[in-house]
Amino acid sequence: MSNDFQQRLTDLIQELERTGDVPHLLLHCCCAPCSSYVLEYLSNYFRITVFYYNPNIAPMEEYQHRVLELKRFVSEFPTKHSVTFMEGKYEPERFYGTVRGLEDEPEGGARCRKCFELRLGETARIASEIHADYFTTTLSISPLKDSKVLNEVGEQMAKEHGVKLLPSDFKKRGGYGRSVELSREYGMYRQNFCGCVYSMPEKGAPVEAAQI
Repeated sequence: MSNDFQQRLTDLIQELERTGDVPHLLLHCCCAPCSSYVLEYLSNYFRITVFYYNPNIAPMEEYQHRVLELKRFVSEFPTKHSVTFMEGKYEPERFYGTVRGLEDEPEGGARCRKCFELRLGETARIASEIHADYFTTTLSISPLKDSKVLNEVGEQMAKEHGVKLLPSDFKKRGGYGRSVELSREYGMYRQNFCGCVYSMPEKGAPVEAAQI
């Protein structure tokens, strides 16, 4: 199977345009900036439930700030098909248990993969529970995230929960640049670390350079 995840998504969208189908997508979202372009793009072809499940984010104030920004964007952004919001449980103890022993791993390594497994596993479980046609994540829009790893983990969770993964590499075709434009247009808070304590930058790190 091709690792050109964007092309696979494009092929699926072309088929949806041919048939006129509008499937239900459960979209795991990590933050408002990363979600902006993805919602602009996918809401033309899917009914979307935005699923905010990020127990890795710390501290609580950071978590709440990101939730509110995402809710605000969903409420303000015009879309062709419906977009609704669902917040998962905030359970940081589950995250710390999942990555125990991997605290000193480099960013993008084994700890991050376990984090992806946790978040995409919960997304796949909820997708099965609400009978969504597909699930995916906005994480692949980040230049700092490996789309191959994300799609591998997504496929693994799709098999475990009996649901379909929507392949993605949203950074392709100018996706990341467009997300920067939209976040500026909507005055979004643009965080400068992924969210977990292990990725927290030194105080004063430039937001634009570190935004993920």
